[in-house]
Amino acid sequence: MITGKNYIGNNQSAKGSKTYKTFNPLLNIENETVFTEATSDEINEAVVLASEAFRTFRTISGKKKAAFLNAIADEILALDDALIQTYCSETGLPEGRAKGERGRTIGQLRMFADLVTEGSWVEATIDTAQPERQPMPKSDIRKLLVPLGPVVVFGASNFPLAYSTAGGDTAAAFAAGCPVIVKSHPMHAGTGELVASAIVKAAQKTGMPNGVFSNLNSSGIEVGSQLVKHKGVKAVGFTGSIKGGRALYDLAAQREEPIPVFAEMGSINPVVMLPKALKNRNESLAKTYASSITLGTGQFCTNPGLLLGIKSEDLSEFIQNLSNEILKIEPSVMLHPNIIGAYENNKKKATSQPELNVVASYDAEVKTNYARQTITTVEGKTFLENPTLHQEVFGPYSIVVQCENAIQLEQIISKLEGQLTGTLIAEEDEAAQYPEVISALQNRVGRIIFNGVPTGVEVCPSMTHGGPYPASTDSRFTAVGIHSIKRWVRPFSYQDWPDELLPNELKNENPLRISRLVNNKQTTDKI
Repeated sequence: MITGKNYIGNNQSAKGSKTYKTFNPLLNIENETVFTEATSDEINEAVVLASEAFRTFRTISGKKKAAFLNAIADEILALDDALIQTYCSETGLPEGRAKGERGRTIGQLRMFADLVTEGSWVEATIDTAQPERQPMPKSDIRKLLVPLGPVVVFGASNFPLAYSTAGGDTAAAFAAGCPVIVKSHPMHAGTGELVASAIVKAAQKTGMPNGVFSNLNSSGIEVGSQLVKHKGVKAVGFTGSIKGGRALYDLAAQREEPIPVFAEMGSINPVVMLPKALKNRNESLAKTYASSITLGTGQFCTNPGLLLGIKSEDLSEFIQNLSNEILKIEPSVMLHPNIIGAYENNKKKATSQPELNVVASYDAEVKTNYARQTITTVEGKTFLENPTLHQEVFGPYSIVVQCENAIQLEQIISKLEGQLTGTLIAEEDEAAQYPEVISALQNRVGRIIFNGVPTGVEVCPSMTHGGPYPASTDSRFTAVGIHSIKRWVRPFSYQDWPDELLPNELKNENPLRISRLVNNKQTTDKI
């Protein structure tokens, strides 16, 4: 049952007077539940509880953390149809998408459970003492990764499960040993509360300290701002707009003790279409990219918002084919009136730019909150000179840039802001002819796709979901996969420490049997 209250640790609370409701964009009506925004006192209480919980949670074994993570997955599954229907009512997304995202959320939790059960993720490194070394003896030095402390996770508007309450950020932080305070997204507060109830049940069943998790309601920016500025918070995870992510980053930097903000933000995900591939696969590429641009009403951070090609009859034919194909696709609903409002405003701003041509725009009647897909095109020179055209239009929109030659193509890529992905569409024997283009693309993105689409992010150890700013605030880290745990830890060294006082990961006997780097040799052996 959804109550509209906050979770402050294991207890529910609703002390405030500011309330709001979520919205069903498909029916264009408010949902029934009234949610109460967290007060300053409740925010402080959640952070204090998290700080107290950290003392215990940071030291519990990998197996106990794994039991907690697996229990969260089990409790989410136990929510069954109540979660799916709430998800759909707050997003307008279909049941299949809801179940698919739930599956991804469960998979992420179990992935991190497996990671901490095995235990080698702490990167234990041991350099034993050399007392006879000349001219100076060498100390015994041992290092591992330790958790930062309480983490604030901001729920994402476009992924109510996989990037929100129990999503990748939360799962990774729990795995690292960090308590989590979620700033629930106002567009899916009901979904968030249900998932929060699952986490709290899992925490109680597995004996986790009270305060290891809290879920705070918020209708605007005030709750999030207070959390980021609170001295008890040690790191922040965010998925959303450049404006929102940058604001949090600046707040964190202005603190007396600055903290890291790992924000995954805007991206237009450039797609480079080389001439031979366009000639050979023109129609199929047009169909593929029409589907990718409109997938999920374009509400993915990996949506292909920029298509780049070298001027030719084949590129002109592709633009026409893409225009034809995208108009065949029935428009679909966006997540919220605010989302479609921003889409229409940003699209209007883009299409009003000089020398930009609209080549396809769905102009038939659509239901309220449904987005009309649009394709535009522009000359390479104009695109280079107008930074407004480089900005993301979040929704089913893409711009095709017609470059004069490969040199201009490389120039355009080099002048782009940082991106999550870049895609190369090429024949097998064609790609090697454009090393400068590929190199420029690599310098601007976190992941390069060959002959595919950027939409879709596989959750696996090799995935990088991040990129140069503003794709993310720190391109050294991924927001997806097991290595995302590294955002919530720091390296810590022990020097000449008694063996019995060392953590198990660093003891001579290696009681956990993890893989360690001992005197520059990777081994599971004891010392």
